[in-house]
Amino acid sequence: MKQPCVYILASRRNGTLYTGVTSNLVQRVWQHKGDFVEGFTKEYGVHTLVWFEPHESMEAAIGREKAIKSWRRAWKIDLIEAGNPTWRDLYASITGSQEPG
Repeated sequence: MKQPCVYILASRRNGTLYTGVTSNLVQRVWQHKGDFVEGFTKEYGVHTLVWFEPHESMEAAIGREKAIKSWRRAWKIDLIEAGNPTWRDLYASITGSQEPG
């Protein structure tokens, strides 16, 4: 899945959230799941892909990421639950497997 995407990771349902942007969602989520990325997601165990949105350009994706980061937490939860009410890990849906890598 090599295209600009905005994504949200969670530590668990209603847990810690992380919003990011990438041009390669599969690779980036794999990096988060494997704790290869130093920083927030590794420190707080934020590894579950609960929402993502593809974009036509990286500029559009970055704009959307910045907008979402400025949102209230409740709005982010509403966004996740609109498409993923059970907070299941969507990683398998973009890779075809349960295992990172």
